[in-house]
Amino acid sequence: MNAPQQTASRFGWAWLALALALALHVTDEALTGFLSVYNPAVKTLRAHLLLPLPTLTFGVWLAGLVLGICVLLALSVPAFRGARGMALLAYPLGILMFANGVVHITGTVYMRRLMPGVYSAPLLLVTSAYLLLMARRLRASARDN
Repeated sequence: MNAPQQTASRFGWAWLALALALALHVTDEALTGFLSVYNPAVKTLRAHLLLPLPTLTFGVWLAGLVLGICVLLALSVPAFRGARGMALLAYPLGILMFANGVVHITGTVYMRRLMPGVYSAPLLLVTSAYLLLMARRLRASARDN
């Protein structure tokens, strides 16, 4: 395997790892009552900041996340090929998932209790950081070739 193929393969594994970490994170949130924390927080934010954030039912929330994870898993095919646009998609995804992990951990510290999703949040941090690193390497490899 040549260097560009190896870089693309590592990027693909990073992409797949983050997609699977997100699936585990959604499972963690579902089993620990995420919406019982999210919906009241959204109602408070809407009342004080006039933000148009939605409250969600369990079915809609879970269906949307399952669909999103399926899309991420399907995109692992072009990720393993090192397709040009995948690195660009990886940046906002990696940043969003890193922020998601930070919010769960920060919320746990702030609230002084284990918040839903905190068990899998460190995995989101690690896999999103790895995806961002591999996206940077994939872009550098594409520039060099």
